[in-house]
Amino acid sequence: MYFPEAGIEVSPWIPPLVALVVSFFTSMGGVSGAFLLLPFQMSFLGYTNPSVSATNQLFNIVAIPSGVYRYIKEGRMVWPLTWVVIVGTLPGVFIGAIVRVAYLPDATQFKVFAALVLLYIGGRMVKDLLKKAGPGPDKAAAEKRFQELVNAYRKKSQESEAHGDKPLPTTRITAFTLTRIEYEFYGEHFGVSTMGILALSFAVGIIGGVYGIGGGAIVAPFFVSVFGLPVYTVAGAALMGTFITSVAGVTFYQLIAPYYPGMSVAPDWLLGVLFGLGGMVGMYLGARCQKFVPARYIKWMLCVIILYTAAKYVLDFLTKVLG
Repeated sequence: MYFPEAGIEVSPWIPPLVALVVSFFTSMGGVSGAFLLLPFQMSFLGYTNPSVSATNQLFNIVAIPSGVYRYIKEGRMVWPLTWVVIVGTLPGVFIGAIVRVAYLPDATQFKVFAALVLLYIGGRMVKDLLKKAGPGPDKAAAEKRFQELVNAYRKKSQESEAHGDKPLPTTRITAFTLTRIEYEFYGEHFGVSTMGILALSFAVGIIGGVYGIGGGAIVAPFFVSVFGLPVYTVAGAALMGTFITSVAGVTFYQLIAPYYPGMSVAPDWLLGVLFGLGGMVGMYLGARCQKFVPARYIKWMLCVIILYTAAKYVLDFLTKVLG
């Protein structure tokens, strides 16, 4: 099948299958998988036009709602965190879209930018995984208690279908002001600076707008490694923030497309929807299975994928420059 906006030809079953597999694993960490689908589109499908960023965000729009639905249903959506992420990220997305089209239309330059972003994300996560626990809320203890309750819940569910319908305990918001966001999660209290989240979200919005990922791939690792929040509580907020900012990003790319004649800027709608349909299934399954997977495994999985992708981009760039 030929996709005119992307300028590529690919079998229609490949995009949804790849998106399903990628999203299943990445959604467990609060990441839509768009940061990996972009390298796939550029390196394997040969889709290197600036519109690949908008197409990637279109994938987020179609795929994310199913994952968010699961997190809301299971009571693991920290809404104050979600709203602050959205408010902070939206302005940055518009700035990022302009930077992508005006200053990084060349595929080689964009790959270098993408590699730097991914290396930073992966580096932060590895540092967090290797360091010993310090003072403050015991994130690991909360996650361990969560796993214990999940295991008990599964046993009850197997013994009696009626017991299986009983919902797990949820997160509880204790404070939401202009200065602090605080909540409880399985016996541990967590708090972050509202302004800190806002500033981070704005910076992430710019990077996400350029890269075409909505920002979740950057926000989620930061929440875990810098702000010390448990991964089970940040995944929903990161995905919801990514969804809203992706809607804004796609709309903006579509609106500015007429001002860049001769350049592919608007999303390839058919390709984006095909990716999104596969991602929809993958994210729902990933969000549903997340509570059964130890948090440390989720984080290491994300690290390996991120660093591998970044290393490949760097090697491709060096090969082109030196060759």
